[in-house]
Amino acid sequence: MDVVALVILIVIAIVVAKGVRVVPQQNAWVVERLGKFHAVLVPGLNLVIPFIDNVAYKHSLKEIPLDVPSQVCITRDNTQLAVDGILYFQVTDPKMASYGSSDYISAISQLAQTTLRSLIGRMEMDRTFEEREEINRGVVMALNEASTNWGVKVLRYEIKDLTPPKDILLAMQRQITAEREKRALIASSEGRMQEQINLATGEREAAIQQSEGEKQAAINRALGEAEAIKAIAVANAEAIARVAIAIEKPGGVQAVNLKVAEKYVEAFSGIAKTGNTLIVPSNMADLSSLIAGAMSVVKAQGGAGTEPA
Repeated sequence: MDVVALVILIVIAIVVAKGVRVVPQQNAWVVERLGKFHAVLVPGLNLVIPFIDNVAYKHSLKEIPLDVPSQVCITRDNTQLAVDGILYFQVTDPKMASYGSSDYISAISQLAQTTLRSLIGRMEMDRTFEEREEINRGVVMALNEASTNWGVKVLRYEIKDLTPPKDILLAMQRQITAEREKRALIASSEGRMQEQINLATGEREAAIQQSEGEKQAAINRALGEAEAIKAIAVANAEAIARVAIAIEKPGGVQAVNLKVAEKYVEAFSGIAKTGNTLIVPSNMADLSSLIAGAMSVVKAQGGAGTEPA
């Protein structure tokens, strides 16, 4: 009896073990019943019929990276490029992933390589370095169109490296060096041009400031001369007024006669000679008549100034 009970317990344990399936999170198990697709087990505890139901396929529903082997592609201008990339895909339909393709991973990798060769063959070499995003999008679109029956979805593709031949690399390096030297020369010439502009601007500003200073100096001189002329005129007017007042005083006329005579004598004593010609008045002997004529003018002016209104 003990042996029979032990056998029964063992059979029950085996049946329980075969009939209970615990599926991890982000996984999907495909169950076949008598060799035919039956169901997809979801994460958690699942019950199956022992010895009749069989877990045939196990799929991860996580995003899976796939390294696409490096390959040599020929561009439109007949240049060879070694291209290395990586793609990311995810199983979206466990049933199709189990029965749609015998090896969907290999199928995706091979299709990515052929699509990449086709896309790069349409471009020139220089454009392949500039249009990486376009190439990546083209590969993803082509893979998603074909992988619908495989139960997977390609999320993205990234080119890791584009390697041209060594002679092309050397030519590209020389081109880059020449371009940098060109930019350096342009920057240097622009610096010299800016320097000349700054110097010219500085000289112009200096000339403007100098002219403004000269203008202000001329204005100041003119104002000073005007003030001087004004002061002289005021002084002359005051002197004339005082002379007029002095003439009206007793003995003033006699003093004026004496002063006029002195000035007349001084004028003739300083007569200049021009060449061998001596300039003298025609009636030099009649000095008294000249003085009398001058005094008559003084008296007339004095009388006009003192005439009552």
